[in-house]
Amino acid sequence: MILVVRLVINAIAIWVAAHFVGGIALASSGKGTGWDIVVVLGIAVVFTVINAFIKPVVKLLSLPLLILTLGLFTLVINALMLWLTAAVTDSTGYGLTVAGFGAAFWGAIIISIVNFVLGALVPERRG
Repeated sequence: MILVVRLVINAIAIWVAAHFVGGIALASSGKGTGWDIVVVLGIAVVFTVINAFIKPVVKLLSLPLLILTLGLFTLVINALMLWLTAAVTDSTGYGLTVAGFGAAFWGAIIISIVNFVLGALVPERRG
């Protein structure tokens, strides 16, 4: 259940980033709002998988830069993960489009903030 909640939080965060950042766009399914929600959830699945498998490897390989910048390089890594998500999902025709690194950077910041705020509202299951 927690995984589904996290997936919905990621979908909301991506939608908010697409709404506020000019260079980020979500492809419309053309079949109505219900299908558009499915498209955003599909993008969130890809984003979650990329963050689960590729991001840790990139963080490990960039560890000297992370130490040198006191962790600020994480913002660049988050932007690259969003850009990679756009590249993967845009190939399907029902995906995320990111205009450039600047849009990816600001989108990653918004996604991080929304994930933090909504994640704080979801209680962690203990036990």
